[in-house]
Amino acid sequence: MVPGPQPSESYRLIWRTVRRIPKGRVATYGQVARAAGLGGQARLVGYAMHALPEGSSVPWHRVLNFRGRISLPEADGQAALQRALLEAEGVLFRNGVVDLDRFRWRGAREP
Repeated sequence: MVPGPQPSESYRLIWRTVRRIPKGRVATYGQVARAAGLGGQARLVGYAMHALPEGSSVPWHRVLNFRGRISLPEADGQAALQRALLEAEGVLFRNGVVDLDRFRWRGAREP
């Protein structure tokens, strides 16, 4: 069996940071990037979430865009899955938006 490509150090930093987001809390892509020491690289966080190995324990569903919205496309059901996972943790949506003042993770070591 040939091993697949190894994730970059940046991806590992991002995944480690996302693992710290507790149940019932969310973080934005930019917030995760800053907490991982990769400020200004919010898009890289999205790429890292997309690259998660099948069956990963990283709570990818806790990462939202800067407006508090789900960024995944609706067509394939992933957006509905993310919303359902967050709602099961007690995160509330109003008109498709999470109140970041209420549900944002405050544990990130940000500048």
